[in-house]
Amino acid sequence: MPSGRRLDLLNPTPFDWDDADLAIGLARTYRWGGHSVWPLPLSVAQHSIAVMQLRKNAAGGMLDPLSELRELLHDAEEGLLGFDAISVIKPFLGDAFRSLTLRLEQVIFLRYGLPGWTTREHASHKRADRLAAASEAVHVAGWTRDEVKNTLKISAKPQIDDPLFPIYGGTPWEPWTPELACTRFLDELNRLKASV
Repeated sequence: MPSGRRLDLLNPTPFDWDDADLAIGLARTYRWGGHSVWPLPLSVAQHSIAVMQLRKNAAGGMLDPLSELRELLHDAEEGLLGFDAISVIKPFLGDAFRSLTLRLEQVIFLRYGLPGWTTREHASHKRADRLAAASEAVHVAGWTRDEVKNTLKISAKPQIDDPLFPIYGGTPWEPWTPELACTRFLDELNRLKASV
């Protein structure tokens, strides 16, 4: 890890990374296999903030800090692995890979004091995550809306408005640099940790 800590992926503990390690990992791990119609690919860090904001918007702007933190960290294991598997290949990676990611998720939840998902909470999360995916597919990866529905099998209708634009400005849907994604993710993580 950049901090000098060591993470044993096969036997992880909650003490194997610091917050900056996680932020850097997520900012350097890319969605959509690193493909993008923009000069830069979209990081998992930026996606994580977007999902948190979409989930908050769906809740009328009111989401308790612990739930916000869980949304922010919903893909945190990908930052520790340095790998975001494209959905279509996940079945080919098998049970061993699923077990590894679940083990990492468990130590992440333990480290940050996150409760497990209830069925209802997970359904709300998945709606936000799928909406983010559908919107990213169109605005970042260059898929058409028909392809999102028929090829990617994502039923959520892509939204036009970037949920991060009202907060950060810039150009809607443009992927951030790794440095910016890292800083913004770490700022959100610190804000929420101070609130729980």
